[in-house]
Amino acid sequence: MRKLNIAGGEPFLNPKFLSQILQYCKEELGLESISIVSNGSKIREDWLERHAKWLDILAVSCDSFNPETNKKIGRGADGENVTRLFQIATWCRNYGIKFKLNTVVNVHNWDEDMTIQIQELAPFRWKVFQCLIVGGENDNETRKTDARKFLVTEEQWQTFCRRHKHLESYVPEDNKSMASSYLLLDEYMCFLDKGEGMVTKSESILEVGVKEAMKQVVWDKKSFVERGGIYDWSRPELYMPQQSSYCNGSIGSAKLEKLKW
Repeated sequence: MRKLNIAGGEPFLNPKFLSQILQYCKEELGLESISIVSNGSKIREDWLERHAKWLDILAVSCDSFNPETNKKIGRGADGENVTRLFQIATWCRNYGIKFKLNTVVNVHNWDEDMTIQIQELAPFRWKVFQCLIVGGENDNETRKTDARKFLVTEEQWQTFCRRHKHLESYVPEDNKSMASSYLLLDEYMCFLDKGEGMVTKSESILEVGVKEAMKQVVWDKKSFVERGGIYDWSRPELYMPQQSSYCNGSIGSAKLEKLKW
C-alpha cells in the first residue's frame, strides 16, 4: 500500500483517533501519501498545525458557493460552510498541506458557474463527480438520502463540465468512471464493491487477509488509472520518517507513472 484516503461519515468527529491513524501510517507504515475527505465543519487550525507533518492532502466537499443552494442540497445549514472553506484553504497553504476540493454535480448546482471561486481557492486538484445512485445506500425513499431526486441528465452533466474544463485543477468523474475503480474498506476492514447493482462486501481482512478478501470484490485497476487515480499525491517537502523503507527518496512523485500496478 502506498496511499490511504480517510473518508466517512465525517472523520473529524473523532480527531484524536484520526491523529493516531496519521502518525501510525507515516511513522510505522511509511506511506507516501495520506489524505482526508471532510465536509469542513469540524476542522480546527490548531489540529492542522499539530498534525500537518503527517498529512499530505486535505479534501473538503463543497457542492455550491451559494448558501441557499447548499441548504437545498443538505449541506451547511448555518450558511457558513463557504466561509469555512476559504479559511481551511488558507490553513492548508500555511502548513504545507495540499488542498483539494470535491464537488458532486446534481440537480441543484449543475447550472452554477464556479470559475471565480475555484480560481480564488486554487486547489491543486478539483474532483467533480456526477451524482451517483448506489444500490442499498441511496436508491429509494427508505434511505437516509434518496439520491434519485438529485440526479442530473447527461446534458446537464456535460454542460457543467464544458463550463469548467479550462480550469487546470479540474478532474471530472462520471458514473462510469467511478464504478469499481475505488478500493474501499469499511469500519470493519471489509472491502466494499459499489460497482454494479447492490453494494457487496468481502470478509474482513483482519480475518482472512488482504489477498483473500480482494478476491471477493471487483476492483478495476485499469479504470483506476484511467480516471486519474495516480497523481502527485505527496506533500511538497515529502515527509520521510526515519524508519520508512522510502527514506532514501528513491520512490517519489516524479516516478509514479513508471511504477507497475
